[in-house]
Amino acid sequence: MVESVAVLSDVHGVLPVLEAVLAEPDVAHADLVVVCGDHAAGPMPVETLDALAALGERGVLVRGNADRELVEVARGGTSEHLESQWAGSQLRPDQVELLAGLPHPATVDVDGFGPVLACHGSPRDDDEVVLVDTRLERWAEAFSGLPADVRTVLCGHTHMPFARLVDRRWVVNPGSIGMPYGRPGGSWALLRGGQVSLRHTEVDLDAVCDRVVAESGYDDRLAWVDEYLRGRYSDADALPVFAPRDGRLLPS
Repeated sequence: MVESVAVLSDVHGVLPVLEAVLAEPDVAHADLVVVCGDHAAGPMPVETLDALAALGERGVLVRGNADRELVEVARGGTSEHLESQWAGSQLRPDQVELLAGLPHPATVDVDGFGPVLACHGSPRDDDEVVLVDTRLERWAEAFSGLPADVRTVLCGHTHMPFARLVDRRWVVNPGSIGMPYGRPGGSWALLRGGQVSLRHTEVDLDAVCDRVVAESGYDDRLAWVDEYLRGRYSDADALPVFAPRDGRLLPS
């Protein structure tokens, strides 16, 4: 059973921020690094997947909805997201197979937590939206198939960090590495000693953006880094967009 787990999500092909987070002492020394999906759909897909694969047995990679899209594109399909269409066309065959073989969900045993389930959207669907204020009935539906001994669930997908109790289960979303809805930089979480802590890694934003622009071959990379890496959208912008997808009843 492992003693510490660093939890990351939604890297979206932003290698410089991923590298900054992986260099954090509590990440570098964690027994496991769990990454909750959407690894490479962004400006540096090949390099990002190589960095994640280099984690070896320390890395637990979970499939996200964007990972499925990249596999579909690489195998001749299309995506409505331009960065995914481009990123999927860049992947090597071994990287396509890596993404195609990722589990969803995955479970690891962690000291002080017991079985911890890692997913992307929710345990039952990698594209399901659950938010910090999602109603309890929806959480119950999303968790309906979980074993009783799973008392901690890790998720991603919405790019907004939170940790909350849902009927005695911890739910932890570490936030996004590559496309933050909030302050720029890398958001992540640490599980250790039965405690959950949300963490954030500051970066030299200009240097990160300059590096992505210099090293990426994505045609629209200048606009992409300005829109996503610089945190143009906040949680106040994102929540109204995501809210209709979490099953809540909105005013007519």
